[in-house]
Amino acid sequence: MSIDGGPRTVVVVGAGVVGLSTAWFLQERGVDVTVVDRDGVASGASWGNAGWLSPGLAIPLNEPGVLRYGLRSLLDRDAPLHVPVTPDVGLWTFLTTFALRCNWKDWGRAVRANLPFNEECLEAFDVLTSNGVEAPTHDAPIMAAFQTTRQAVALLHELRRINDSGLEIKYAALEGDDLYAQAPQLSRTAKAGIRLDGQRYVDPGAFTHALAGAVTERGAAIRSGFRVTGVSEDRGGLTVWSDTGESVTADAVVVATGAWLNQLAKEWGVRVPVRAGRGYSFTVPTDQPVPGPIYLPAVRVACTPYQGKLRVAGTMEFCDADAPLYQRRVDAIIASAKPLLSGVSWEERTDTWVGPRPVTPDGRPLIGATHVPGIYVAGGHGMWGLTHGPATGRMLAEQITTGKQPAALREFDPTR
Repeated sequence: MSIDGGPRTVVVVGAGVVGLSTAWFLQERGVDVTVVDRDGVASGASWGNAGWLSPGLAIPLNEPGVLRYGLRSLLDRDAPLHVPVTPDVGLWTFLTTFALRCNWKDWGRAVRANLPFNEECLEAFDVLTSNGVEAPTHDAPIMAAFQTTRQAVALLHELRRINDSGLEIKYAALEGDDLYAQAPQLSRTAKAGIRLDGQRYVDPGAFTHALAGAVTERGAAIRSGFRVTGVSEDRGGLTVWSDTGESVTADAVVVATGAWLNQLAKEWGVRVPVRAGRGYSFTVPTDQPVPGPIYLPAVRVACTPYQGKLRVAGTMEFCDADAPLYQRRVDAIIASAKPLLSGVSWEERTDTWVGPRPVTPDGRPLIGATHVPGIYVAGGHGMWGLTHGPATGRMLAEQITTGKQPAALREFDPTR
């Protein structure tokens, strides 16, 4: 420990955007950091996601409409929300709790809790990219497109609720030529659109690797192939153990392992379950350049400019985080998005990927101290780990080094 009581050394478990952001902001506060990961940098949900930095759409998953949609789609194996038939009692317990939280009261609480993150997320990215993280963020509106104007009403209602919570989102409704001019990849099947201004996007894998590069340039070691099996308390601090018997000792430990968070954290008083809501993505060429992100809410598909092509991402599949990629889910994304998009070479797709997004039943992540002094967790951001990752790292680094919980983290207490 340092003279003022804060930790001099910290081990961060997890080399995704949340863990690496925490490491970077700890370094800003003079802490010596070691990062360990079972696979390597951006090997989980931080690589293949849509790459949106979207405070306007970082909406908790437990919106009541999701429950209605989920119940209708349970028997449809090709639906965007998919729960495979499984004897996993833990999963069905999680989904039951999630269903109970799909109401306007709990959703509103999650929206208000996430408000500081939505307000600060873009600034936190600017801090990183202005101080050694060499990866650009791109300003661009997100265009939500619908087959009917009636479908657009649901998102309009959601945006109004978000604005009523205190976050100002600027948006505009579009139709006809105005819609196609701003999103040339949309087909004439799309009859209505909502343009959300003030949003950004990144290449998520490139950004996470650039963040890792900045962390190592500041003196941190990143150790891949380090599968953590436990943390023990020793007189010299906390020792993190791997399955090969390797160890790292530090004054404090941060566990940011995404969908695998509960595997370690349950014994430290973290009772809120975190389950894998797996998402799929792939990359396809387009006839015309893609000016900005496209969102297809009715089929839950997100599209983003990516390395001169279009990244297409979708699906919320509740199953084991380490399950293999199911080609049927990719085919379902294509079938649902194809009618709304034109000039896309679907048969030339590359980079097909699946990754586990860490979902909590109440729409609030787990960020902060556990019951064991010196052990902290950061995870459970659902689909918004990239958007909220740097803000999470900055706030958690403040708590770790000062011993004081920022007001913005109170609703995210991991031992709630």
